[in-house]
Amino acid sequence: MRAVTWQGKRKVAVETVPDPVLQQPDDAIIEVTSTAICGSDLHLYEVLGPFMDPGDIVGHEPMGIVVEAGRDTRLAVGDRVVVPFTISCGRCWMCERGLFSQCETTQVRSHGSGAALFGYSRLYGSVPGGQAEFLRVPHADFGPIRVGTELPDHRYLFLSDILPTAWQGVRYAGVGAGDTLAVLGLGPVGQFAARIGVHRGARVFGIDPVPERREMAARHGVEVFDPGSDTIAAIREVCGGRGPDAVVDAVGMEAHGSPLGGAAHAAVGLLPDALGRRLMETGGVDRLAALHAAIDLVRRGGTVSLSGVYGGQASPMPMLTLFDKQIQLRMGQCNVKRWIDDLLPLVEDPADPLGIDDLVTHRVPLGAAPQAYAMFQQKSDGCIKVVLDPRKEHHVQP
Repeated sequence: MRAVTWQGKRKVAVETVPDPVLQQPDDAIIEVTSTAICGSDLHLYEVLGPFMDPGDIVGHEPMGIVVEAGRDTRLAVGDRVVVPFTISCGRCWMCERGLFSQCETTQVRSHGSGAALFGYSRLYGSVPGGQAEFLRVPHADFGPIRVGTELPDHRYLFLSDILPTAWQGVRYAGVGAGDTLAVLGLGPVGQFAARIGVHRGARVFGIDPVPERREMAARHGVEVFDPGSDTIAAIREVCGGRGPDAVVDAVGMEAHGSPLGGAAHAAVGLLPDALGRRLMETGGVDRLAALHAAIDLVRRGGTVSLSGVYGGQASPMPMLTLFDKQIQLRMGQCNVKRWIDDLLPLVEDPADPLGIDDLVTHRVPLGAAPQAYAMFQQKSDGCIKVVLDPRKEHHVQP
């Protein structure tokens, strides 16, 4: 089969690799019909290279058709399924409490990490990912989400990651009707977080430097701002001078405006892998501009919810400000299956209340993945969300 493989910093390739096979009675094999590039994939593309190996199959936002099903899966050949990015058993102590991203069956204890993830480095198990023609799904007796056949892929695809990630971020923020919410970063997760805030009745402010992202969010009732010097003051002013009740940071470790963190990321990328891994595990520093802006912006007694991924072990935190402002800080890898019962009716609603039809800006063949990664990272050509189609023709125009 053909699959997108990691080859080095800012380099992926589409290669022919062995087809996956069933390994356990609860495995399934799906033919992938759609698979997206996630903002988290760019961390592998740029920052987390020391934990990658050339040839690793990447991608963690797939859906498709079951072509083989182990005897313990409760799936049938022909089922249409979405595959959550977290690999969870559904039965352990953590899973019984809805903490599926902390599954004790698949935890990657060698790195002190939570549940294994598809296509996401040694830190999360080096499990082959979903940017491929076929995917082996472990623990398929629990993970895959059966969906209907009437709606197009894109209406369901984002149940794999970014839609429940945004939903969890807003739920953790604790906002509802009449509250105020700021969303930092209007990439795919930020777009959904802002729309979910509006859906829940909050007044939502979205902050992003990219005009196309601001324009998309504005179409869904979000009040948008460029992250200029006056933005925090302007939002604080319309929130009674206090700031919003909650802030969702949908940016994460690679925020712009963080020169020290940026230099640290660049330095790690120049080290041999073993040294780079050691530095990231013990002294890694994130770019924290977005997080610090969130802490500054949120009102006293408010909540900062982190949906953007952070990976540093030595990132400095403004503890005096956090304590003095009595800020609640919530975060964590998304517990995808916990939110599906809330989200599936919204995804299937003909009114499309979360605007899922207005997110994908580029759908390209799997063979165009290298160009798509570069375009997504550079935010060129109005790129906000890319979906790869493994069933399209392989030829890519130069």
